[in-house]
Amino acid sequence: MSPSALALIGYAAWTLLLLLAIILLRTVPTLKGERAANSFAPWGEDVSPFSARLCRAHANCYENLPIFAALILLALVTDNAGITDSLARWVLVARVAQSTVHLISTSEMAVMLRVTFLLVQLGIEAYWIVQLGLLGFS
Repeated sequence: MSPSALALIGYAAWTLLLLLAIILLRTVPTLKGERAANSFAPWGEDVSPFSARLCRAHANCYENLPIFAALILLALVTDNAGITDSLARWVLVARVAQSTVHLISTSEMAVMLRVTFLLVQLGIEAYWIVQLGLLGFS
């Protein structure tokens, strides 16, 4: 399997892991009878500050996943994975790092670090758009 395909699977797995963590945080109080299953706020702030950060980290993943997936899939189906292979794992590493920092802290330093990891992802994706787009003019 190509590095691009592995990074796409890794990205999907990370997004799923965050979702499963949200489900776990909501299932435990529900099973204990402490909360009704339909009583949770969508953004998690009613459970704990960590839950709110977890929900937002998960949302950050699914907000960027369509862009990442579209570019990886385009590269794969057009036999141009060479464009994405070398940097795909770095998008995944930056995504996991961004989420992890988000889960740990919302301090000013942490937010600056998170935006740095986001800019790495967006910069790589913008580069891929240019590279893959230029193929259409060849």
